[in-house]
Amino acid sequence: MNAKSILIRAVKPRGKSAFFNFLDPFCRVLDVGCGNDSPLFFKRRFPSGHYTGVDIGDYRHSGPIMADNYVVTTPEGFSNEIAKFKNEFDAVFSSHNLEHCNDREGTLAAIAGALKANGRLYLSFPSEASTRFPSRVGSLNYRDDSTHLGTPPSMDATIALLENHGLKIEFQSHRYRPIVLACIGFILEPLSRIQGRVRTGTWELYGFEAIIWARKQ
Repeated sequence: MNAKSILIRAVKPRGKSAFFNFLDPFCRVLDVGCGNDSPLFFKRRFPSGHYTGVDIGDYRHSGPIMADNYVVTTPEGFSNEIAKFKNEFDAVFSSHNLEHCNDREGTLAAIAGALKANGRLYLSFPSEASTRFPSRVGSLNYRDDSTHLGTPPSMDATIALLENHGLKIEFQSHRYRPIVLACIGFILEPLSRIQGRVRTGTWELYGFEAIIWARKQ
C-alpha cells in the first residue's frame, strides 16, 4: 500500500476513496450516478479495471468520460436500467445518488442484483439528521439541494432492504464523523458560518453523510 492510500485510510477510513483500496486492479465496477469526473477518477486509479457508469445526464465532467460502458437513461427508467445487469460486478458504488432517485427501493434491489457473489457495495447519502442542520452553500441541510427528493433515505430501511437481497452489512454509520476531518471542520467552523458555505471538514463535523459498506453473500 502506497503513502497516499495509507493517508486516505487514516483520514477517512470508510470513505469512497478508502473503499477503492480494497478493490482488485482488474475489477469490474458499476458506478450508480457517475457525475463529477467519477469515471476519470476510477480509470486513473484502475487503468486495467472495467468501469460501467449509469446516470440520467452528463453532470460536471471536466474532460472526456473515461468509461468502458456509459449508460444515460431517464429518471423513470433508472432502476430498470441497473436491473439489466445480473451478477456482473465485483463492486458497486453509489455516492450521494440515492436521495435523487424516484424509486429508491427499486434502485437498491437492482444494485444488489448487479453484484457478483462476494461483491462489495459502497453506499453514501445524506444523514436523516441533516434536515436539522444549518443551511449553507454546498449543502449542509438536506433541503439546501433542490434536487433532493422527499426526505433523506432511512438508514434502517436501507439496511433491511439490502439484507433481504442477500447482502451482509460490514460497516454502517448514520452520521459519519472521522476524527481528523471533524477536527479540521471544527477549526474552520467560524469561517464556514460567516461565509455560509461548506468548508473542508464541515460535513464530517456535523455528520452529514450516512455510509454503508456491504458484501454480497
